[in-house]
Amino acid sequence: MDGVDRVDGEGTELRLGWTKRTGSRGGVMSDLIPKHGGYRKLKSFQVAQLCYDITVRFCDKYIDRFSRTKDQMVQAARSGVQNIAEGSQASATSKKTELKLTQVARASLEELKLDYEDFLRQRGLVQWERENPLRQNLIDRRCKTADEVAVWVIEAAKSSGHSGLTGRAGQGSEKSTASTMSTKSTELYPELSANAALTLLAVACALLDRQVGRLAADFETEGGFTERLYRVRTAKRRTQR
Repeated sequence: MDGVDRVDGEGTELRLGWTKRTGSRGGVMSDLIPKHGGYRKLKSFQVAQLCYDITVRFCDKYIDRFSRTKDQMVQAARSGVQNIAEGSQASATSKKTELKLTQVARASLEELKLDYEDFLRQRGLVQWERENPLRQNLIDRRCKTADEVAVWVIEAAKSSGHSGLTGRAGQGSEKSTASTMSTKSTELYPELSANAALTLLAVACALLDRQVGRLAADFETEGGFTERLYRVRTAKRRTQR
């Protein structure tokens, strides 16, 4: 699947290219057991995995290590990644399972979004509006690792005049250049970090919405393993006549 062409603040404008699955062995097995398990190439998996990595870092810094919230956030992020992978792997013999697990992944990431929103609200921090240009700026950066997101947060803090301690404009003291350039200095920017995570989660959820829609359409038109098995058996009987 191709990547995101352009996504707005809600992650709604997407260009998703789907490649036709073909069997690697040809013949009957190719028709019965299609190529499957290529989840690492799915953009939804890549963005969900990035959100997972960011969440682990975020929770280590900002969430009490004895809090259930920390475990819940990390587990929700992990569930999003794992269910995309498991669904892709199961697609060979059960489109229904693939669809179900992809929906579970989507639900897990929605739960994670709520946790980030709660974090901001309960601390009196600002959640970015949809029109906030920082959202689209982060999406356009196409970050692939948590370190790249960390660098973006630092740059955004500098350009917007956010302070290191609260993420509010015009407050707090200046940090040294060495400290600011360290990727770990994003630990001082809870508001920016939480909003960055929410932005990427919006992208991941939008990708999964499209993926679920496509899976449902494919299942409706092509059926699953049972239908493929019937077609293969029917074709084999015809050749034996």
